[in-house]
Amino acid sequence: MRILIGNDIDVSIRQRKDMRSWAQRILWFAKDGDLVVLPDQPDKKFLQYVTSLTRVDPSSLRIHVPPPGDFGNYLMDRRRLSDERFVKEVAADLDEVSEIFALWPSAQISRFAEALQLTKQFSGAEFFSQGGGEVANSKANFRALAAAAGVPTAAGEVCRSIEESIDAMGRLLARSDAVVVKQAHNWAGSGNQVVIRGDSVATDHAGAKHIHYLAAGPQGIRDYWRERWEWASVGGRFPVVIEEFRQRAISIYSEYHIGDNEVRPTETGTLFYVGRWLSHQAVPLRGLSDEIHARLVNLGLQLARTYQALGYRGYFGPDALLDESGELIFTEANARVSGSAHLWGIIGHKVVDVWREPMRSVVEYHWPKKWRITGFDEFVAAVEPRQVEPR
Repeated sequence: MRILIGNDIDVSIRQRKDMRSWAQRILWFAKDGDLVVLPDQPDKKFLQYVTSLTRVDPSSLRIHVPPPGDFGNYLMDRRRLSDERFVKEVAADLDEVSEIFALWPSAQISRFAEALQLTKQFSGAEFFSQGGGEVANSKANFRALAAAAGVPTAAGEVCRSIEESIDAMGRLLARSDAVVVKQAHNWAGSGNQVVIRGDSVATDHAGAKHIHYLAAGPQGIRDYWRERWEWASVGGRFPVVIEEFRQRAISIYSEYHIGDNEVRPTETGTLFYVGRWLSHQAVPLRGLSDEIHARLVNLGLQLARTYQALGYRGYFGPDALLDESGELIFTEANARVSGSAHLWGIIGHKVVDVWREPMRSVVEYHWPKKWRITGFDEFVAAVEPRQVEPR
């Protein structure tokens, strides 16, 4: 049996709100007899739906929920998994454990594994116990590791003060009409801002929650950083990335599994942005030449091996941009179970089988901003295809 843990990024890195539904994607990975730890009881109808597709007997799963923590049952905060009674409860329900699998590579998972005397079953436990999850998922660290791996990135710099940021932005805007400012820890474009000098920059394709038009001259840059440093650095806690902004590019990615002895390529896909909002993604990656596909996979493999040498273990997904000239640059790496891992790993390969004739693609659409879905039945009703009468 395996222990599957539906957690999210540590609140010490980034504060989230109610992540109970997001954590339930761990159920896609469950197999008969697994023990699943969730921040709250799963939605019964969702559990039934998922297991009907994965052909898992839901009654065989051992669902455990730790006592509420600082945020109730909304999050898996640092104290919940270390509760002594909960650890004993889980230990009493275990057979022989082959693996501990968590959505986020947290130090609390390492401590939980140690409390169960199952450290060897949590691959990378020593690295993660020392904050390795934050190290491996930082966009600032990514630039250094990509450079070490010989993997191309956009022109840019990592800055740790307002003064460094002012100088770096000035240097980049001397050669470009726009830059993108990135928080070290955020995703799907929510932590990005495109900063533009002029008004002729196309931004609709980019993942960026914010846009800022600079006032003319050096004072515009200084004023920007005095206003935005607190947001970009999360109160001075993390470094900030400033990169040259690429116009008219498409977003693609490759995925891997990093083990102790090998790095295995798994899948590739495409990300689609509409109005700078992540609209949908599709797997596998289709419509590009074999040469570009091979370049994406091989450069991603170089990155994955560098992260392996660092001590990271588990799912790994670097993102890249392909511009209209055919240049491929890498933008960040997801050293965790990303939001697309179940899309290709389970739905694409086991439920749909995208490589079997006739070949199919799996598309995941992100919910519209104005959606307020309150339950599984309401969701199914909202996405159910409707018959349209012919005119």
